[in-house]
Amino acid sequence: MGSDFARLHPQIQHRFGFSSRDNLASVGTGVMEEIWHGPPYTLPFLYVGTWRRIMFPESGRNVPFQIQNYAYLDALGRETVTWVRTFRANRQRRFDAYMIYSEQRSCIIDYLGTHQHLAVDIELGVIEVHVTNKVWGRLFGYKGRFQVDWQTVRPAEIPADILPHRTEKRE
Repeated sequence: MGSDFARLHPQIQHRFGFSSRDNLASVGTGVMEEIWHGPPYTLPFLYVGTWRRIMFPESGRNVPFQIQNYAYLDALGRETVTWVRTFRANRQRRFDAYMIYSEQRSCIIDYLGTHQHLAVDIELGVIEVHVTNKVWGRLFGYKGRFQVDWQTVRPAEIPADILPHRTEKRE
């Protein structure tokens, strides 16, 4: 976010600025005011994404959700933060992501899914989510609000179902 980071509220800066050295987890519970998906031709791709918790086809309003952020060093020694979101729409769906900062690319790389099958560059702004693709266009997105519960958690205490099944090294 560069200089835009300073524009964020101090609590938001804290939420986006913690690391594995802090031994903290941020667990938020709230409501997504809106979850949307792209045109009908994107739905098969979104359904396939549910197999590995990458994307999902549901849409709705006022959907309860939880977000779990844990900071840790991955198997390759990289500072990593989990972004595990659980949405409780018509069906419960998870969207798992593991973010690292790439010095080589000078950006955040978001490894998506249980096996980190997709690696995408993140363009951060202040702050709702839109997932787009140069070919497919708008895939899905959401906006909402939540309350955060800060928890003291050592790396060995991070729940196993939060961590990816494998670590991908693409930078």
